[in-house]
Order: sequence, then C-alpha cells, then structure tokens
Amino acid sequence: MSGMTPELIGALAMFAFASSITPGPNNTMLLASGANFGLRASIPHMLGVSVGFVLLLLVVGGGLGGVFTAYPVLHVILAWAGTLYLLYLAARIALSSGMKARKDGARPMRFLEAVSFQAVNPKGWAMSLGAMTAYAPQAQYLVNVGIVGLVFGLINAPCILAWTTFGVSMRRFLDRPAVLRGFNLAMAGVLVLSLIPSLMELFAQVRGGR
Repeated sequence: MSGMTPELIGALAMFAFASSITPGPNNTMLLASGANFGLRASIPHMLGVSVGFVLLLLVVGGGLGGVFTAYPVLHVILAWAGTLYLLYLAARIALSSGMKARKDGARPMRFLEAVSFQAVNPKGWAMSLGAMTAYAPQAQYLVNVGIVGLVFGLINAPCILAWTTFGVSMRRFLDRPAVLRGFNLAMAGVLVLSLIPSLMELFAQVRGGR
C-alpha cells in the first residue's frame, strides 16, 4: 500500500490542475514564446518546464524542503536570486521585437535553460512544498513522492501546452511590430506582477529577522 487513497489522489489532481493552469512565470513566458516564436520552436521550452518541475518536486520530496526548514536563510537567498532572474527575463521579453528572424538575438528558451529555471521559480517552489507537505503521507513516503511527481507530470504538461497554444493563436493579431511590442511589454509587466506575492513574503521575512 502506498498510503495514498483514491480520494487523496483526486484532491492532489485538483491541486495540480489549479496550480498548473493559473498564471505564473512559466505560463506567462510560454504564452509569450508561443506568440513570438510559434509552437514548434517553443517545444524545448515546454519540455524543459515539464521535466524541470517534476525534478523539483522529487528533490523537494527527497529532503531539500527539510534543509530549508532547518536553514531558512538558504531559501531567502534562492528566492532573491530567482526574483532577480525573473526581472531579467521580463526585460528580455519586453525588448523582443518581432516574430521572424531577428537581429536582436531573441530566441526561445532552450530545454536546459527551462529545466534550470525551475530551481529559481518562486511559484514552482511554493507548489512543490505545498504538494509534498499536504499530499505525500509518511507511510511509504518515497513511493508517495513518486506518485505526486507522476500526477503533476501528467497534469502539468497539457496545461503548459494550452498556454503556449493560446500564444500561438494570437500570432495573427500580432503581425505588426507595434502591436507585438505592446504585447511583449504587457507580458513583461504580468511577469513582474507575478513576483509581488514573493517579494512581499521576502520583505516580511527580512523585517521579521531584524
């Protein structure tokens, strides 16, 4: 027995869907990638998000969450690093200027870049910690960690595909440089806004540590 009842797996699936389909850094960047580069060029980005997030779940379930509990400063450092990197990505999206061959060097995120990004994605950490603490019973814990990873992998993949496909569907409306520039600026703004909850938590931790 894994210790996970069908009811618990059902609740986990609903949590996975709700957290995977809602806006966040990954989905915002995939929407922008689909609109700017198309579906085929965005496939490495999508695969990197899916694989990277499942790896993050397994790492957290394997004990890294406990390390952060014992040494909270490590989580704060990682959170600040992730925030700065997301601001850099927002700037990169804002400066992207067209859907065809570019002189500005813009390109889709590569597979390994998307995998690595999950390590500094605030929403990804929140989802992973929440999933493992709420849905992985201690009985046969490692088996349950694997089940959580499998459920998230099966549900997360179509969600990120939906966001990328939505971006692709907008390409015909974004064929004018000025319109595309406005879209990219809006996506950069949404990405920055998605950082507000994490920033508020970080500032609260800093004030609490004084």
